[in-house]
Amino acid sequence: MTLTVYVDGLATPQNPGTGTYGYLIYDGAKKLAEGSGLAGHDVTSNYAEYTALVEALTRLRALGVEGDILIRSDSQLLVGQMTSGWKVKGGMYVEKLKEAKDLVKDFGSVRFEWIPREQNQEADLLTRIAYERHQQ
Repeated sequence: MTLTVYVDGLATPQNPGTGTYGYLIYDGAKKLAEGSGLAGHDVTSNYAEYTALVEALTRLRALGVEGDILIRSDSQLLVGQMTSGWKVKGGMYVEKLKEAKDLVKDFGSVRFEWIPREQNQEADLLTRIAYERHQQ
C-alpha cells in the first residue's frame, strides 16, 4: 500500500511573513488525515513548506504507518533537496530540513514528487485557512 501525502506552506502577506502549512494524507481516494497550522511569524515560505512536511511525517508516525509513502509538493526546492539533488545553501529552514530528513528514516520507502500548484490546491487551501484563522 502506498500512501500519498500532499504538503504546502505559505508565508504571507510577504516573504518572510506569517507562515502557515497544510497537509493531507490519502490511502487511494480515502482521506486518512489532514492538518494545518501556524509555522511561525517572520518565517519564509521555504520554512513553512518544510514545516508542512515535518508535521505530515509526524502524523504518519503517530498513525503507525510503515509502508510506502509518496510525498507530493509544488515546492521544487523541497523536492530537490529531499531527493539529494539540490544543495542546501542555508537559510532559516535548514533546521526543519534536518528534522524532515531524520523523520524520513522512520519509514520504509519515501518518495518525493514535484507537482504543479494546480494539483496541490487542497493543501494550498489549508494553508490559507490556517492564515485566516491566525489573523483573527
